[in-house]
Amino acid sequence: MNLRIHIERTMTSKNDEKTADITYSILWLDASANSSNDNRQAQNQLRSIINHLKTFDDEHQFQEYIQTVSSHIRLVLIVNGRLGRSVVPRIHDNSQIVSIYVYCMDKKRNEQWAQNYSKVYYFIFINNDFRFISGKSRYSSTR
Repeated sequence: MNLRIHIERTMTSKNDEKTADITYSILWLDASANSSNDNRQAQNQLRSIINHLKTFDDEHQFQEYIQTVSSHIRLVLIVNGRLGRSVVPRIHDNSQIVSIYVYCMDKKRNEQWAQNYSKVYYFIFINNDFRFISGKSRYSSTR
């Protein structure tokens, strides 16, 4: 299953009659979020399912932003492995963050730190050419 479809299903499955007024926003945290062609292409694909995608290249600006987000907005985070190791422990308990997607080249190292965080749904593995090559949910059998 590709990332776009998985995010789309996450937003649909978490939405019910009680949360019909909930809005979703994708936040992309990566030092090269806006400078990589691959990242920009992926962002364009994600914009086809959601109208609000905001990018950050600095984790402090990202953390300041999530503290100001309205309570009716649910956040989906896409983050690289290096920044994920730093930021996920600090933001994981934020109730507005519904899912976290980590992309990385070092699958084993990132799975180790992420195993304690239930909101980390999906790993996107990247080859040496920095192309998205596959993704797999750690919770594929339960979610």
